[in-house]
Amino acid sequence: MNQKLKEKLDRSFRLTHDLVAHLDETSLNLDLPSLPSNRIAGQLWCIVGARESYTKAIETGGWKGFSCSLKTPRVKQSVLAALETTHKQMNEIDFSDLTDVQIELAFNLLEHEVQHHGQLIRFVYGNGLTFPDSWNKRYTV
Repeated sequence: MNQKLKEKLDRSFRLTHDLVAHLDETSLNLDLPSLPSNRIAGQLWCIVGARESYTKAIETGGWKGFSCSLKTPRVKQSVLAALETTHKQMNEIDFSDLTDVQIELAFNLLEHEVQHHGQLIRFVYGNGLTFPDSWNKRYTV
């Protein structure tokens, strides 16, 4: 079961990377006017921060608070680098020996990332953008 969870996190992380790689940098500044939500860049900042924060929590066995090292969420290369770094950090965790608390934290991270995928789908549709092939295959968008 733990390996399956790690595979789901890996797929979700790859999908996020694929979408950011697919979008042009100007898209990161887009929002949905008149709706209570932040820009695409804000969504990505939250994803990176959650990955960093939950990874730390999984490694230490408990929540240590939210923080995000991504200072330039409107710069595509900075976002991609942060996504790659956090993906690598997650892949370095040995899921075979996780406690129940650590497994719960990993599930929380997966839920958080997928929830942002739903928000990003709204942003892409709302701004007339397109999806990468991986999103078309996974979410039939």
